Amino acid sequence: MLLKMDTLARIKGGEVSLVFRRWRRPTVKNGGRLRTAVGESRIDEVRPVTTRAITRADAMAAGFDSRQALLDRLGDGEGDIYRVSVAWDRPDQRIALQERETLSEEELVSVVARLRRMDARDASGTWTEQVFRLIETRPHVPAKLLAAEFGCDRDQLKPNVRKLKNLGLTISHETGYSLSARGRAVLTQLRATEPA
Repeated sequence: MLLKMDTLARIKGGEVSLVFRRWRRPTVKNGGRLRTAVGESRIDEVRPVTTRAITRADAMAAGFDSRQALLDRLGDGEGDIYRVSVAWDRPDQRIALQERETLSEEELVSVVARLRRMDARDASGTWTEQVFRLIETRPHVPAKLLAAEFGCDRDQLKPNVRKLKNLGLTISHETGYSLSARGRAVLTQLRATEPA
């Protein structure tokens, strides 16, 4: 579920506690978590609603000035309307990892081993270091263009970059990605362990 920065900030500040979406199928679930640019939020409840069931209080809790403004935003598109109860929970734990430039030898070995396992499990082979190098040389480039350079489509590239981000190795930007301090340290280690 994509949310605008203003909405994310208002969720973090406790001003927004509901999100309404029109979906064919929900992209979040009860008890789930949502990692965002401002931290992690809890998804407390996801349930379908009719437009008649949406109240003015619901609209206000979703950050709208009126019920009609919310209904106008939802429009008449395809899919059902879902009411999502959301609350900011904690900072994104990956950020602390991303900012660490110095890793112990044990940590480096552990991360490199994990990357090798990710490569071994993937049918396309050794993609992790290739994606690292691509992001290093092409920071802030849209995912679609990176995917074309990598020889795959955007929907194949993005989940792989997300796996690296979950390890604190990459940073997502409004446009494209960059290597984190931790990612640069790991890439240096990968290069050092390459066969001569």
